[in-house]
Amino acid sequence: MKLLRINTKTRKFSFEEPGPYAGLGGRALTSRMVLKEVPAKCDALGPENKLVIAAGTLTGTACANSGRISVGAKSPLTGGIKESNSGGQFAQKLAKLGIVGIVLEDKPADNAPLMTIVITKDGVTIKDAGDIAGKYTYAAAESLLSAYGDKAALMLIGPAGETTRQAASIQFTDPEGRPARAAGRGGMGAVMGSKRVKAIVLDDAGCGMVKAADPEAFKAASRKWVDILKGHPVTAEGLPAFGTAILVNVINEAGAFPTKNFRGGRFEFVNNISGETIAETIEKRGGKTRHGCHTGCVIQCSQEYRDAAGKYLTSGFEYETIWAMGANSLISDLDHVATLDRTCDELGVDTIEMGCTIAVAMDGGLIPWGDGEAAIALLKKIGTGDAVGDYIGNGAGATGKALGVTRVPVVKNQSLPAYDPRAVKGVGVTYCTTPQGADHTAGYAVCQNILKVGGDVDPKGKDGQIEISKALQIATAAVDAAGLCLFVAFAVLDNADGVPTIADMVAALIGAPFTPDDVVNLGIGVLKDELEFNKAAGFTAADDQLPQFFTDEELPPHNVKWDFTAEEMQAAKVE
Repeated sequence: MKLLRINTKTRKFSFEEPGPYAGLGGRALTSRMVLKEVPAKCDALGPENKLVIAAGTLTGTACANSGRISVGAKSPLTGGIKESNSGGQFAQKLAKLGIVGIVLEDKPADNAPLMTIVITKDGVTIKDAGDIAGKYTYAAAESLLSAYGDKAALMLIGPAGETTRQAASIQFTDPEGRPARAAGRGGMGAVMGSKRVKAIVLDDAGCGMVKAADPEAFKAASRKWVDILKGHPVTAEGLPAFGTAILVNVINEAGAFPTKNFRGGRFEFVNNISGETIAETIEKRGGKTRHGCHTGCVIQCSQEYRDAAGKYLTSGFEYETIWAMGANSLISDLDHVATLDRTCDELGVDTIEMGCTIAVAMDGGLIPWGDGEAAIALLKKIGTGDAVGDYIGNGAGATGKALGVTRVPVVKNQSLPAYDPRAVKGVGVTYCTTPQGADHTAGYAVCQNILKVGGDVDPKGKDGQIEISKALQIATAAVDAAGLCLFVAFAVLDNADGVPTIADMVAALIGAPFTPDDVVNLGIGVLKDELEFNKAAGFTAADDQLPQFFTDEELPPHNVKWDFTAEEMQAAKVE
């Protein structure tokens, strides 16, 4: 597997051996390269930052659910290291092309034309983006697939990334060629935009799957892996039936569903936006309740949502987005929520960040609470040169400053996801201590706190929360490095054969011993790299805290507060 380095200023490229990065994939590769090659105190939108796009160790093989892509850089949103993760077809094709990572380096002048990078088995072509510059992502994707074939995989930005908004995402195409999958968090789209890259096109025609050093051992381990995933009720039944939106009623019932900018834990109109209602609506309108975001997915938790006329509207309609665009802003019209999701994908902005931003804007009186149409209109200002759109596109922190709102739910300037940390304290520990900024996926303690997967830890108490968060952060880093979907964790946490089977697949792939201890050590190494970068960037214990209102205000209906100290949060870090 090769590294592909592209100098975006000179438009020259080179393939090279991984060298000191040999054996690393996914988040392990992105974080190590950012640590070693990006000055920690550089301008995130300047020439010294690098955008690293990496396939996982198991990506490109027959391993189920191994098609995740990692995108890493110094974040313009948090000011620290960032890895943002997405599904879609891009990672599998990248690996099949024999490329473990693409590194976008340097930067052109701010007014330089946007470019399109095309990668095939025959080489790399870099040219001006032409008429797709400035286009929304769906229109741009349609043009690119028309030009390069509908089997190509795309990585592209929308107007938010082109104008380097700090909440800009990078969109990836799904098996149907729709740019509905996003590396959403941390402003990776802004970094790509600063490099003046509109799109990267991958065509793996003529390439085969990545071959294992020991094919028979790999085949046996991968079969066992599928059995593990298909043998757990969450990955085999719950997620395929209702997608991640199955959590809407679950988290609402637990009193941890943030409502009206984190003022309450239950939403009065939750049934309007629940997973059950979404599934019924999809079936009624002729959409799909089961869909894989990439080839080789056996969980099938994505969905295809259609509007009232039966026309495709959005897919990858996730729990986080439904909460962010719904309860957090008191929006209860499901079609408005779905349209907000589509609008975010078109613009190329993170749905979680935008959901919190809309709520902050409502708190500041910019638009009324619960007004879905006003929220849609507000988002559409992003990337237009409108001053309001500029600060909206920079996220909740920037919007709070612009409007004089102090109730801004962020850690390291990144918006909190869809679990109130006062009522799900394990994930609150993760929000505070992950190097990534507020991020539920970095250590998904909802498993033990609410779902009782992998253990049972009281969500409202303090006991055990630091331990599960730390263990999950290590495990998640290893999963991200392998290129696996995070949702495999549900099955792995409840099956003693889970981690050994992952280790067996890696061992068979590389033709060398790889043990469960190696999996754990891989995760520890990733986190140490990220913490080292953030320390060099100037982060201190003061940055590992929730906003004060979580400590001061009780969250109904359980009337709980955040009650961890700064010292306790430092104990949750991997040293």
